Amino acid sequence: MSDNLYDRLAAGFPADRARPCFMIGDGGQISYAEVEDRAGRIAALLLEKGVAPGDRIAVQSAKTPEAVMLYLAVLKAGAVYLPLNTAYTPGEVGYFLDDAEPRLFVEDAVALAAAAAALAPLAHAVPREAGDLAAILYTSGTTGRSKGAELTHGALYANGAALTDIWGFTGDDVLLHALPIFHVHGLFVALHCVFLSGSAMVWLPKFADDEVLAGLAGSTVMMGAPTFYTRLLANTDFTRERAAGVRVFISGSAPLLESTFADFEARTGQPILERYGMTEAAIITSNPLHGDRIAGSVGYPLPGVELRIGGGEAVGVIQIRGPSVFSNYWRNPERTAEDFTDDGFFVTGDVGRVDPDGRVWISGRAKDLIISGGFNVYPKEVELVLDDLPGVVESAVIGVPHADFGEAVVAVVIGQGDEAALMASAREKLAAFKAPKRVLFVDDLPRNAMGKVQKNLLRQAHAAMFAD
Repeated sequence: MSDNLYDRLAAGFPADRARPCFMIGDGGQISYAEVEDRAGRIAALLLEKGVAPGDRIAVQSAKTPEAVMLYLAVLKAGAVYLPLNTAYTPGEVGYFLDDAEPRLFVEDAVALAAAAAALAPLAHAVPREAGDLAAILYTSGTTGRSKGAELTHGALYANGAALTDIWGFTGDDVLLHALPIFHVHGLFVALHCVFLSGSAMVWLPKFADDEVLAGLAGSTVMMGAPTFYTRLLANTDFTRERAAGVRVFISGSAPLLESTFADFEARTGQPILERYGMTEAAIITSNPLHGDRIAGSVGYPLPGVELRIGGGEAVGVIQIRGPSVFSNYWRNPERTAEDFTDDGFFVTGDVGRVDPDGRVWISGRAKDLIISGGFNVYPKEVELVLDDLPGVVESAVIGVPHADFGEAVVAVVIGQGDEAALMASAREKLAAFKAPKRVLFVDDLPRNAMGKVQKNLLRQAHAAMFAD
């Protein structure tokens, strides 16, 4: 067996290929045998179209089983998978196509699978080494143009194998999959755990309350962004009985509010398992499957992952080194060099600390750090205080230009209340330089596709707040 990730994943498929991989709708199923067969046919079509090892295949297609088969086919053909957010406009897509120069751009995986139906499946995966490129995922680009993180066959396998082990996946599991598949969470984390354990998926095109509630009845694991769990909690039909068959609820892609953690445990009797990851390294840390899960902590580094705080300070930028870390930014050696230390640690840009027992806590992004009057203000610290105040559902703390302080602390809050009273309450628990100088009440916060608050948009929107 080569180090081609397809071979590694297929080695985890159940011996009885008639077992279901996808469970769809009212009793519909797609077996592992069919997944293997159709992925092999699509791989044959890719080779027929002249795709060679290392060629990029860009995909902006709806979430369907055929899109997953296309992903497997790209790996099997030795090519490089490049998923694109289905919400991207043609102009945005144009940037990625110009930058990555893919051999093919697929907008309809179902049609491509149909075109491959008459071909004989590719018998064997194209040999690949562990260090060969398997996928390019572009970062969100909140601080400028998106960068393509190069992820190798070995890196993706190492991460998937570690997660399958620490989260206890077996062939008896059924994962409720309501995540998008253009992102690390739904594409690599969820799918690889399923394939490497030979388990099955309740396959949902997107998160819809009724479908998720129905899917929970046959599921043993659920993965989701925090918004999935807040939506479940808002639904009175989501009860302890509905959650009883699920052995673990896993959250990631954005920070989980401590209030959501507490409310979910009160409703279901189960604490959510929060983990921490990013495009450049997939999953980095995880709370334990067995053991204490502490609200606000993202748990411990995965086996093989070295994690340290830069600068030797108690709180600072997290740096990591390990087998699942990306190798380079696509055609951007200057940025690659900037983001790695001389001894090979990747500088994540996330600010955090590590407890004496090894638990990791995230304070926020380094770019979100506010320097007000010469003092460092970590938004997460302020948000934790605000989120605990009556009337506040969720807060996002940003820094905006201020003539006297350099930056002023501003809180954008979902909820209701009196601005002056809220600021006064915050000052009782925070040093004066940390307390918000303004509180803005809104109905919603701008988020990316995975539910993460886009603070750059908030900073842009309120940049002139204190202008003379």
